[in-house]
Amino acid sequence: MEIETETTNNVMCLLTDPEGNPLGAPMYFPQNAGPQQLSQIVNKLLNNEEKLPYAFYISDHELLVPLGSYLEKHKVSVEKVLSIVYQPQAVFRIRPVNRCSATIAGHTEAVLSVAFSPDGRQLASGSGDTTVRLWDLNTQTPMFKCTGHKNWVLCIAWSADGKHLVSGSKAGELQCWDPQTGKPSGNPLSGHKKWITGISWEPVHLNAPCRRFVSASKDGDARIWDVSLRKCVICLSGHTLAVTCVKWGGDGVIYTGSQDCTIKVWETTQGKLIRELKGHGHWVNSLALSTEYALRTGAFDHTGKQYSSPEEMKKAALERYNKIKGNAPERLVSGSDDFTMFLWEPAVSKQPKTRMTGHQQLVNHVYFSPDGQWVASASFDKSIKLWNGTTGKFVAVFRGHVGPVYQISWSADSRLLLSGSKDSTLKVWDIRTQKLKQDLPGHADEVFAVDWSPDGEKVASGGKDRVLKLWMG
Repeated sequence: MEIETETTNNVMCLLTDPEGNPLGAPMYFPQNAGPQQLSQIVNKLLNNEEKLPYAFYISDHELLVPLGSYLEKHKVSVEKVLSIVYQPQAVFRIRPVNRCSATIAGHTEAVLSVAFSPDGRQLASGSGDTTVRLWDLNTQTPMFKCTGHKNWVLCIAWSADGKHLVSGSKAGELQCWDPQTGKPSGNPLSGHKKWITGISWEPVHLNAPCRRFVSASKDGDARIWDVSLRKCVICLSGHTLAVTCVKWGGDGVIYTGSQDCTIKVWETTQGKLIRELKGHGHWVNSLALSTEYALRTGAFDHTGKQYSSPEEMKKAALERYNKIKGNAPERLVSGSDDFTMFLWEPAVSKQPKTRMTGHQQLVNHVYFSPDGQWVASASFDKSIKLWNGTTGKFVAVFRGHVGPVYQISWSADSRLLLSGSKDSTLKVWDIRTQKLKQDLPGHADEVFAVDWSPDGEKVASGGKDRVLKLWMG
């Protein structure tokens, strides 16, 4: 039977944050209220001095029209209280990249990794030609060629204060570089017996200046290194097969994912194992943290502010971290060769919060949006899937690539997603419309690595054709 909605002009609604915490009691909203009116209400209820923009979601669908129109279109009953999730939006907007602004030759073998510095001013790449290169983004030319590795450079990572860059090779050695000069800081760090699979720095809000980072290796160990002491300070042993990925969390613990199907959680003063997260039926390939963007960028935000002391930087980074984390625990997502993903809250439970299924091939890369609202996953099934970052519920699928999707990266405002594929293209997806925004052909072969600069201004990509491409809006 059709419910008459005309008899009432008001809808009983409950506003909640993404975690489900209500904002006040349920209240009546007029049917002609849309996102703008709801934003005013939320700003008022939260006593925001500066008015923030908000987006509103009803069962994971964004509300873009007045309530009445939405209810009619989706045949929603007004008998029950309508739950509306409010989500703060970035106060700045990132332009979608739409053109290749530079194609820079230099590497003589495939480009395997690209990474912008935390402030977005520098770019580094690692290659099969055994070098790390630093690029000048103003002139779009090579700046430094960092030589010293004896084998492929598989991964690179910037410290969140921007003072160090570390690279890891197929031979298992690590090298720290000074990004200002392109020169090595000290000798190669040796200890791992097989190739390096991942590197993650201790967050700057826990320790400034940045000194410690953790490396993961095919040899089954993760190691914590101190760049001031120039040595390994703790070896995290316990996995029975290769460690495939590693993240240093904002609460100070380290997460390692492994081919032994487990994720282990370690404390970092003595290297004790504190938790094991089990559930995957095959190799764990990728780990993502809900706070990752804040951890990666530290004190640097879209305003471009620079800092005079490590203490000042630490304080600003802590404020940014706490803001993104809110009152909720830090969340972790794992992607696996078993085609599935899990959403965890490791500080709360060793049981997963949600099992995320739908991919038809192995999950290659998982990544939280900067605001923690979404999780994106890239798979060998040629698709990218979008999930709710709080509940782990499936939201949308992006299809368009005709080959496996290797890597994804978010725009700083969480509104756009970038993907690089074996099909030689990059694609930019619009989260709001859930459609392809921009197709970026140009590479002559597989695209292995993509990164969107933290300031949102540019995208870098690299792959089998050995060139580095920069893309702008």
